Amino acid sequence: MDKLLIEGGFRLTGEVAISGAKNAALPILCAALLTAEPVTFTNVPQLKDIGTLLDLLGQMGVKVSIDGGTATLEAAGLNNPVAPYEMVKTMRASILVLGPLVARCGEARVSLPGGCAIGARPVDQHIKGLQAMGAEVTVEHGYVHARVPRLKGARLFTDMVTVTGTENLMMAACLADGETVIENAAREPEIVDLANCLVAMGARISGAGTDVIRIQGVERLHGATHRIMPDRIETGTYLCAAAVTGGDVRLTGTSAAYLDAVVDKLMDAGCEVETERDAIRLKAPQRLQAVNLRTSPYPAFPTDMQAQFMALNCVADGVAMIRETIFENRFMHAVELQRLGADIRIDGNTAVVKGVERLQGAAVMATDLRASASLVIAGLIADGETTIERIYHLDRGYERLEEKLAALGARVLRLN
Repeated sequence: MDKLLIEGGFRLTGEVAISGAKNAALPILCAALLTAEPVTFTNVPQLKDIGTLLDLLGQMGVKVSIDGGTATLEAAGLNNPVAPYEMVKTMRASILVLGPLVARCGEARVSLPGGCAIGARPVDQHIKGLQAMGAEVTVEHGYVHARVPRLKGARLFTDMVTVTGTENLMMAACLADGETVIENAAREPEIVDLANCLVAMGARISGAGTDVIRIQGVERLHGATHRIMPDRIETGTYLCAAAVTGGDVRLTGTSAAYLDAVVDKLMDAGCEVETERDAIRLKAPQRLQAVNLRTSPYPAFPTDMQAQFMALNCVADGVAMIRETIFENRFMHAVELQRLGADIRIDGNTAVVKGVERLQGAAVMATDLRASASLVIAGLIADGETTIERIYHLDRGYERLEEKLAALGARVLRLN
């Protein structure tokens, strides 16, 4: 199994391009199920999760053509609306085929998903929404089975803010009979990107990016071309890596418009951040200042950046308090950071991080995607060598990570 070997102590400098957003690409690729015509997507990141989803769509009868970061999907031959456990057990986003399949085929059988072990992420909001739209839904033998002649527009209120739930129901509503209103909708930029793609395919959607989304159902959608938005979490991760190493980096093909909460915290830590229309530059101070943070749904501080900021706080001046309000098991990286010499105390959903003068390299193990990123950041500044095991998590969400870090001056080696 692959692992990363990092020699710490090298300042990150230079320029690197940010990839397309994994969390935007996954639902957008599923949107191709809604039409028989070819749909072309550009700026698609080449990641393990993307490959898994394309394999899943292929076994449903979708023709998949890939050329670098461009993917063309044609679902005219869609004939198997089933997502089996074997194909979806590693990836929670597989649930995103449920809404499009029910809307287009009138039936879907989708395995309950897996993914990172960071806490309960139930699909009950997806099921409740489809039932409100007239689908008969059962959960048996580990599968969600939904059937309906045609979905009907409805007023949907989610009990909790759910990104994948909002995306699934928005896609389903595009082909429903009548108007669907999703209240308490997620507001993430990836929701807006999905809506822009669906509108290009002929959907009628308003309100994406707010907590109330309205969809007027149409008879059919058509082909289109859509560019995937830049990955704001990859962007934030490289900004944190530059910050802890005292670096000076410029990230291209991205935008600070999606990262207000993260940029604010980096500036609180003492970093200089310059923003351009499609680039961000960060200059780090000699010593970072500790920053408190609390994760919440967008536009507040993202849970997907919590682990990276914990690593940053490990070597900052002062004491930081981090509150995780989204997932109950999202402090598993703290134990691994302690192996590197971090001073972290966990109390329920709060972590208290006291900055230390330096970390020491050691062998650590990745527990989930963003935890992996925090260990990479810590390894970049730890004395000596850090070995990170189980990096298949990283490959799910970061495209060519070691290549990009090496381009900025890091000493990172992938070992088989």
